[in-house]
Amino acid sequence: MTNQAIFVMLSIIAMIGFLAYNKMRPGMTIFSFVILLMVTGIITPEEAIAGFSNKGMMTVAILFLVSEGVRQTGALNKLTEYILPSKSKGVGKSLVKMLPPISFISAFLNNTAVVIIFAPIVKKWANSLRIPATKFLIPLSYATILGGMCTLIGTSTNLVVHGMMLEYGYDGFSMFELGKVGIFIAIIGVIYLVLFGNKLLPGGNNIEKEENSKEYYYDINITKDSRFIGNKIVGDEMALLPSLKVVNINRNGEVIDRNNAYLEVGDLITLKGTNVSERNERIINSEGIILNGLTKNESFVDSATRQVEVVLASRFQGIGRSLEEYDFFRHYGGVVIAVNRLGSEITTNLGKHIMKEGDNLIILTDDKFITSWGESSVFYLVSEIGDFNPPSKKKGRYVALALILFMVIGATFGGNIDSIVIDLTGNNIAHYIPSLEGVKFDMFYFASIIVIIMAWANIFPQKKYTKFISWDILIAIASAFAISKAMINSGIASLIAERLIDLSASMGPYAILAILYIITNVCTEVVTNNAAAALSFPIAIAVSEQLNVNPYPFFVAISIAASASFSTPIGYQTNLIVQAVGNYKFKDYLRIGLPLNIIAFIISVFVIPIFWKF
Repeated sequence: MTNQAIFVMLSIIAMIGFLAYNKMRPGMTIFSFVILLMVTGIITPEEAIAGFSNKGMMTVAILFLVSEGVRQTGALNKLTEYILPSKSKGVGKSLVKMLPPISFISAFLNNTAVVIIFAPIVKKWANSLRIPATKFLIPLSYATILGGMCTLIGTSTNLVVHGMMLEYGYDGFSMFELGKVGIFIAIIGVIYLVLFGNKLLPGGNNIEKEENSKEYYYDINITKDSRFIGNKIVGDEMALLPSLKVVNINRNGEVIDRNNAYLEVGDLITLKGTNVSERNERIINSEGIILNGLTKNESFVDSATRQVEVVLASRFQGIGRSLEEYDFFRHYGGVVIAVNRLGSEITTNLGKHIMKEGDNLIILTDDKFITSWGESSVFYLVSEIGDFNPPSKKKGRYVALALILFMVIGATFGGNIDSIVIDLTGNNIAHYIPSLEGVKFDMFYFASIIVIIMAWANIFPQKKYTKFISWDILIAIASAFAISKAMINSGIASLIAERLIDLSASMGPYAILAILYIITNVCTEVVTNNAAAALSFPIAIAVSEQLNVNPYPFFVAISIAASASFSTPIGYQTNLIVQAVGNYKFKDYLRIGLPLNIIAFIISVFVIPIFWKF
């Protein structure tokens, strides 16, 4: 082993240690070691930055914006109404209804974005039904990983391996190629989670009602053609808003008996509930109802950016007046959407509520409110409780879904465009559009088109587009290409390949496939999935060259193994997200995830050689 090889190996070991112990963000950690390898002459400056222009990395960046466009339209939020039961049906039955659709969605959208969207919704839903959210959040993460294995765009790992294949002169994966093995793992994995999730995940059968939670009161109006029309109130519960309690119903100026009442157009309903920040957006984004405070300022919703809570001081001008009488929007540039009075229940509609010193008001406002009124003596306290995302519009929702469909179809059949044109006309496409000669109609091509359409159609905010891209992930991916190049330049990749061949000399490439899978899978549990793929890729190339076999089975094994991070929270970003939301312990992942790792391994080593011959 040369001095260069020893230095690279020690550097990689150190890098894995820093990644495992989370000393810095993964992108900065990997990039730091890339610079170290560059200044020592193991890789050139050009090789150090080559990953930043890689098509696979750029495709990941574009898909972040595509996923944000779908999120902004609320298309996935709408889906939750159908996949999350309105009444508790048990953990197993709920998982049966929830996991398959989420796996399917994550096959076409960035799985990190899917978890970011669904995790708080699932937690709120579980809490509203008094069942532990811990029974659902890890399965949510795993379902997105399982679905992401099935397509080229389902996870950044697949795109990273695809990008490396292109970098080294191989044909990349087609849109659904990885689904040949991924679909088997996804189906068996979901069945496993349904059967064993309740037993292996933490949390009892139910949770106690939260005590000492502040209850906020809301007024909503039932609008024309609302899906709430005809909804029956049983006791004090609405089936379509199960986590909120009905205080009263005002119909045509009179309060009616709420029990067993059927809702009608124009009903003014007073509700109460906790978890104010999350609930506000849910109510505002619900079609068919409108918060009463917004009826006179409905257009303000599109420009609102903040939710702020204020406590009224004695100097507040509206003390002793009702919310209906006092024009809060004209005085303060915000709309009152919820009220809390400590120690007291509110029995009237909020428009009739007489404001008193000490009342807590939730204000929908813009960025200027805290700057203007944060130090004002009219409020005892001004505190920001969260950002506000404007409600989605149906038009944008359908446009976004149509664009996603166009992207998937284009990426799936784009490689055949030229041959289709030749069959129809006898000429290639360059005969009609010379500028397209040599253009590859792949995922990057179609994703680039739809992200520009989304931007110009204002499906996601153009001025904030940089906010929606996870730059650390992109830096980690781009830097991983340089680490991979360093392994090849130093001879480490060839050395490891030789050792693998020696270990499995009598068993051939099948044993090496299994060993390479295990190496990648172990790496992905302690470092990022993209880094694990980058470390294993040069080994796959060296092994295939030394054995003179087809490298594609190894590329597929790396893609699956790097994504199959189930046993730890640190190996995959979605696992980290649900750990924070569900407050899981490390052992929780090991208990439910290790068997899933084994399932994915067994299926992979048997199925991969069937579809990709050595």
